[in-house]
Amino acid sequence: MSVLININDIGGSITKEDDRYVVKDNTILKNLVVSSTDLKPLKSTSGHEHKGQEEVYFFIRGNGKIELNDKEIEVKEGDSVLIQDGVFHRVHAGPEGCYFVCVFDGKRSH
Repeated sequence: MSVLININDIGGSITKEDDRYVVKDNTILKNLVVSSTDLKPLKSTSGHEHKGQEEVYFFIRGNGKIELNDKEIEVKEGDSVLIQDGVFHRVHAGPEGCYFVCVFDGKRSH
């Protein structure tokens, strides 16, 4: 069964919430997870890497930087980042905050 979701509210459930962000995961698909992060102004995600896994980030609102290993790239609404296998990644929100959606292999814990 196919399901239509809105990029501004992907559905699913809250998996993480603290003073930095709210993370929601939609796990309706068998092999992929669609996850959203609403990152508060001037806050950062914890950062992580995945051995044997790739990930795609879609920046929907706000701006900031994404850290990829030891390099930082400016990101804004409309940008997409393809994260290769094993690359450490962390997002740093700008003064407006940052909302992004990512898609990753659902066979791992995130």
